[in-house]
Amino acid sequence: MSVTSQKPSPWWTPDVHADRRPFLIARNRIQAALRVWFAARDFIEVDTATLQVSPGNEAHLHAFQTAAIGHSGVETPLYLHTSPEFACKKLLAAGERRIACFAHVYRNRERGPLHHPEFTMLEWYRAGETYDVLMDDCGEMLALAAEIAGVSTLVYRGATCDPKLAPERLTVADAFRRHAGIDLLATINPDGSTDRERLASAMRTAGLRVAGDDTWADLFSRVLVEKVEPELGFGRATILCEYPTAEAALARPAPHDRRVAERFELYACGVELANAFGELTDAAEQRRRFELEMAEKARVYGETYPLDEDFLAALAVMPEASGIALGFDRLVMLATGASRIDQVIWAPVAETAP
Repeated sequence: MSVTSQKPSPWWTPDVHADRRPFLIARNRIQAALRVWFAARDFIEVDTATLQVSPGNEAHLHAFQTAAIGHSGVETPLYLHTSPEFACKKLLAAGERRIACFAHVYRNRERGPLHHPEFTMLEWYRAGETYDVLMDDCGEMLALAAEIAGVSTLVYRGATCDPKLAPERLTVADAFRRHAGIDLLATINPDGSTDRERLASAMRTAGLRVAGDDTWADLFSRVLVEKVEPELGFGRATILCEYPTAEAALARPAPHDRRVAERFELYACGVELANAFGELTDAAEQRRRFELEMAEKARVYGETYPLDEDFLAALAVMPEASGIALGFDRLVMLATGASRIDQVIWAPVAETAP
């Protein structure tokens, strides 16, 4: 006898909503508390346009495309932004010093327990301040979210993290050495360029798979995903910092070593929560990096996105700054113990075909 699988009830049915509602109320309370946190530190909350001429220029991010139709009927391509970053940096160029933004952002080809096509990104920027300050911000926010949710630990699928403990700060190079036995910096040249063969050799020695068409970036990502990320954020949060310059398209090189950049990611309970930069303000270098990213996107996916020339012009007058993007829905998940991101989103996007 065949058994027909029953389709889950929609999110809007009263019984499903009743199960989700405690998560959603906690979401509102955490968001309100964070707004108070920002206001107490003289941040201005800003609201940026969703429609942009460029959705961002990272090779492996996929956008939703639409078009603006003028009175003449002529169509101009526009995209739903994957981050409010470009608009926020234009506001820094305009003279704002501390800004925060709760933005709905959109990423195609992404849906799962930790991914949703539309989600809320919390971004904040500090002009004239280093990205180390953002590390302190992250620790305070983890503790605040747990306090507002009334919990002593952050939880995701059985993994726990104590939000009261200051996050461990771990460089990417140290993480590769500790968890994969690989000397990452030996595969990066003094000018920041990379040596694919050296990394491939180190990976083979470590027993990791290497394909003939893998680039250095492919190999780096494989080690990160298979060996490093599964070890991060357990017991206490982890700040994984000093990414290779080749993996930090929007970050400035670290002053002590140009092989690495002022970029960090925050992990808790094995979940990536945030991505931060000491912001790159060299427009020519930013253009070069974007062009490399789009060349890689064309190679892998057969498509590219336009560069935002307005953004590149704004970089010329943007002050030195640090900035961070935090997945707000994921933070709520860890504070409430939710197992899926759609449990903490008031009205999830309709399911589509696989």
